[in-house]
Amino acid sequence: MRSDIAFETEDGTTLRGWHYRPAATTGGGQPVIVMAHGFSAVKEMHLDRFAEAFATAGLGALAFDHRGFGASDGKVRQEVDPDQQIRDWRDAISFAETLDGVDPERIGIWGTSYSGGHALAIAATDRRVKGVVAQVPMVNGPANARRLIRADLLAPTQRLIEADRRARRGGAPPALLPVVSADPAGPAALPTADSHVWFTETAAARAPAWRNEVTVRSLDLFLGYDPSSLVALISPTPLLMIVGLADHLTPADLALAAYERALQPKRLVTLRGGHFDAYGDDFTIASMAAIDWFCTHLKEEADPGRAACS
Repeated sequence: MRSDIAFETEDGTTLRGWHYRPAATTGGGQPVIVMAHGFSAVKEMHLDRFAEAFATAGLGALAFDHRGFGASDGKVRQEVDPDQQIRDWRDAISFAETLDGVDPERIGIWGTSYSGGHALAIAATDRRVKGVVAQVPMVNGPANARRLIRADLLAPTQRLIEADRRARRGGAPPALLPVVSADPAGPAALPTADSHVWFTETAAARAPAWRNEVTVRSLDLFLGYDPSSLVALISPTPLLMIVGLADHLTPADLALAAYERALQPKRLVTLRGGHFDAYGDDFTIASMAAIDWFCTHLKEEADPGRAACS
């Protein structure tokens, strides 16, 4: 069963999303998975499919839109600020702890793409999290950006960022650029052909609230964001990483290298497809791997031999 939810962050911003209650319960508090989407994406872009799969397996789910996107409030719209999104995710965990029927000692987090990196950073520093899944995660912004931005465009990109900083300082509104472009050589935050296809087709079919624009500052912040630096601190929280071996948006080799630096307990699941196949052709593999991980590790403290899922 799905219900709409809203909660306030510490700075008073209202974030909105969905709460999925498990399809079957066994009495007492139930586990809940706190979920958010990746770079510029909104919850309608297949988060509901994963949340429904979790609920069917006996796991509650709380899926929300980041501030400035979709149904959530936010003074600056379309700005992807990873540090702010992580702070908001912590507030989402605090809200999830208060939900009726939720066991606050059985909270997991699930992030995908850009928010896969957030999930790593949160699990490394917030011990309320008892299990984490990072799906096709962006693990290292500086390294990832240098795979996406052509070498001859690095300097012009930096000049664009610098010009936006000066303009904002002077009181100008945030400059915007497209998230995706039909021309891979055109200006875009995610300049790959498969990104354009997935975002535009998914928005048309499922997510009319998605907008093909982000602030230039989002790119500036991306260039300085490196959740892989925290990956060794996730242990003893159980980590599952799901990597698309043909992923060139958040390159597989960067994710695999980050996984090697993580300590036990951990598990790696690889998908044959690319970044966006996790939401399509590889959905069953990705969702079932996450369900198995959470069901194994979100056990009741009073009965460690009992699985979390019904």
